[in-house]
Amino acid sequence: MTAAASALLVCLSLCGAAIATTWLLSVLTREYSWVDRAWSVLPPVYLWVFAVAGGLTDPRLVVMAVLGTLWGLRLTFNFARKGGYRPGGEDYRWVALGRRMSRRQFALFNLAFISGYQNLLLLLITLPAWIGLQHPQTPFGAADLVATVLFLAFLAGETVADQQQWDFQRSRTVLRARGGADPGFLRSGLFGFSRHPNYFCEIAQWWVIAGFGAIAAGTWLQPGALGAVLLTLLFAGSTAFTESISVSRHPGYRAYQREVSALVPWPPRRPAPDSVGASAGDGPVRPGAP
Repeated sequence: MTAAASALLVCLSLCGAAIATTWLLSVLTREYSWVDRAWSVLPPVYLWVFAVAGGLTDPRLVVMAVLGTLWGLRLTFNFARKGGYRPGGEDYRWVALGRRMSRRQFALFNLAFISGYQNLLLLLITLPAWIGLQHPQTPFGAADLVATVLFLAFLAGETVADQQQWDFQRSRTVLRARGGADPGFLRSGLFGFSRHPNYFCEIAQWWVIAGFGAIAAGTWLQPGALGAVLLTLLFAGSTAFTESISVSRHPGYRAYQREVSALVPWPPRRPAPDSVGASAGDGPVRPGAP
């Protein structure tokens, strides 16, 4: 068995164990954020499995693993400070979704999508490293350096967006505790150019990882790009669901939708006010987020 095949088998085994574990925990605890809690941990593990299979001598694989680790550390920190790892730290959107389904429908959704599909996706977004493992003859070059800089830029962008959201939510809590008017949803800073700048940066980071696989293989037409495509579709669906909640909670949110780009940062159609609130959710139904 080749090193690439052996590494993939290890990752598939870990993925299968993660599916079983997160599903069982969700059934036992009636909380459905167990995949969210593993979201920032599993991709770095998979990336290091591929890097180790390459003997830690392939600079592209090592860089991908290091970048994935930085991504995971940042996301873990942000999820932890929001209470995601505490008992009862379930994402409210799972609760909202559960109310729209029958008990049987949600049980199937939990098994097939929350535990099954999402865990599989966490493996798929790391497959560019598997592609790189199969193409050790492609030297680490200028394109890889550009990809590294881009990843770090998007990582910094997501860090800033999450901090702006965190600062807003804290000030919002203080204001409401003092009897002030609820400011609603955040639309200053990066949120004045994108309704979900953290989504955009998150997606972009994994497209950069897919780019490493494309550089190694010499083409985008390989399995390593599939994860980035599916992750983009997941965020698109999550954005629509999250914003349906935002619209129901905040009367001014439809105007915000008309004025500010959904994902790609872009000058607003008209100047956004300086203040005003958190969109209902910091990401897809997963940490950091999304």
